Amino acid sequence: MFKMTPNVLKNLFSKKATRRYPREVRTPFESLRGALFNDIGKCIFCGICALKCPSQCITVDKKAAIWRYDPFACVFCGICVDACTGKCLHQKGEYRNPVVERETILLKGDPRVGKKK
Repeated sequence: MFKMTPNVLKNLFSKKATRRYPREVRTPFESLRGALFNDIGKCIFCGICALKCPSQCITVDKKAAIWRYDPFACVFCGICVDACTGKCLHQKGEYRNPVVERETILLKGDPRVGKKK
């Protein structure tokens, strides 16, 4: 008990180590790989992003031109962004906002974008 007293007193009078998150937001780092966004107008629905994704959070339906993304399964590695041939995927330098319920992002595009005329 007496061995712990100096540690307790030091922690009691020192600066707090944590932040009160919703009120105090930390500024993001310069090289932050944040939330994933898709410019669906540029997407050619090749499916390479879904093949390269290590956490398998992206699925692409080429015939229906549907791009589905599960942000809860994403590890924000950026491999899909590097592999994207249409250059439609990008990661913003900001954290994803907290949510109450699990959500899936579903984007529908034009299946004729990637086809030659």
